[in-house]
This record gives sequence, C-alpha cells and structure tokens, in this order.
Amino acid sequence: MGVEFLKGHGTENDFVVLPDPDGVLDLTESRVRALCDRRRGLGADGVLRVVRPDFGPWFMDYRNADGSVAEMCGNGVRVFAKYLVEAELVPAGEFTIGTRAGERPVTVHDDGTVTVDMGRVLVTGTGTATVGGSAFGGVAVDVGNPHLACVTEVPVAELDLKLPPGHDPVQFPHGVNVEFINVLDEGALRMRVHERGVGETRSCGTGTVASVASWLYGTGRRTGKATVDVPGGQVSVVIEEDGSTLTGPAVLLARGELDQSWWDALQD
Repeated sequence: MGVEFLKGHGTENDFVVLPDPDGVLDLTESRVRALCDRRRGLGADGVLRVVRPDFGPWFMDYRNADGSVAEMCGNGVRVFAKYLVEAELVPAGEFTIGTRAGERPVTVHDDGTVTVDMGRVLVTGTGTATVGGSAFGGVAVDVGNPHLACVTEVPVAELDLKLPPGHDPVQFPHGVNVEFINVLDEGALRMRVHERGVGETRSCGTGTVASVASWLYGTGRRTGKATVDVPGGQVSVVIEEDGSTLTGPAVLLARGELDQSWWDALQD
C-alpha cells in the first residue's frame, strides 16, 4: 500500500491533504518540498496532515511548500474541514479544528462554503515592505501568524512579486506574509500576497483577514467587514472586537495513492 492523498484548494490556494489519523507518517521537509513541487511532485502551496490526537479535535498539521512548519492557514482550514465532512469523520455543520495557533471553530455550509472563526486580530504596529526598489507602508497584523498588509494606490496587478518583498528582519525575525491591497469601494478590496516559505499564492486566508484589518486601521476603525478579491476568487471577512471570521469556498478535486518507493526515497 502507498500513501493516501487528496488534492484541494480554497480560492486556488492549493494543498496536498495527507490523512494520518494514527500519526504514523514521517513528514520530513524533503517530502513536503517534493510533494509541493509542481514538476517532480503533485504541486501545492502547502501540505495538510490530518491527525487525531489522543484528546481534543482533529489537528491540522500545516507545512509550507518549503517544508517549514506554519502556525495557521485560513484557506487550509476550510479545505481541512471539507475533508473531515466528506470523509465522514465529523458531521456537517459546526465543529472545531486544532491548529498551532489554537483551536478554530468552523461551519461547513450546504452551499459548499466554509466559515472559519479566525480568532482575535491584533494590529501590532506599522512597517515597510519594498518591491522593485519602491517602498510601501503597511500595518503589522497578527492573525495567528505574522503579516505586513500594505494598502496602496498602485494597482496590485502591476507589482512583480516573484521575489520576496523586503522587510525589517528585526521586526519580523521569523519572516512575514506580505499583502498589497487596493480599495475598490467601501467594503470591497483587492489583494495580492507573497507568503513566507511559499512565494506568491493565488490566495491567503489569514492574509485576507490582515488586509481588512489594515484597511480598517487606515480609516480609524477596528471593526468592520469587507469582501476581498484575490487572483483565485473572493472571500468575505468580518472583524469584531473579540474575534473575526473568514468565509469562502473549499474544493476537493482529486484523491489517490503516492507510490511507496517514491515516498521512502525522500525520508531524509
């Protein structure tokens, strides 16, 4: 028997899902990098390992495409929740998922969308990102992982995000996700993102929450809601004093089995 996998995405932020209820898979960095490689592997922005701990809810062991461990992924949680329901491991509706950023309540809706309780959003200061020699002022936001969300009048479609945007390594010693945001209308944003350990992705769930927080901060508000258009689709974000929610689609599109010899050759 090989290693079971599924492939899914949330607004085209895509993931390899590895069911591992007994926690027996040795998910090394080399295996994650190979799985996420779009030529020698399945191709993905990250890996979601499905683990059942001795107590508590199902745990989302999330890894970035470079093999590094990440605290949280809003799009990944939606795909993870979709898998749990389709695999009949939990009933549809409301339940909780464990992450390294804490437990996240979710609701799987009949229309295929998933709402995730993203927890409290913390604005921790301001900072600057640089792209192509140009500086962009931004807001540092903690959504369980670090973000620098930059509202700009420069059309985000024109930015070259092939390379990681520059940032202050003292302010963000463990790296940072950097968002660039255009305001389309009241309550309507457009975003592109460069994710640490991945590169530019078609969407970033926590990044959309950080983007709304940055926009609200710039208007003197701490709470509000907005839709966020990303290259892979659209999500809705609500930020309140004591929490936030993210709602968007989740798709499982394929399942299969990894060749055992391929998996074994990547154990280092």
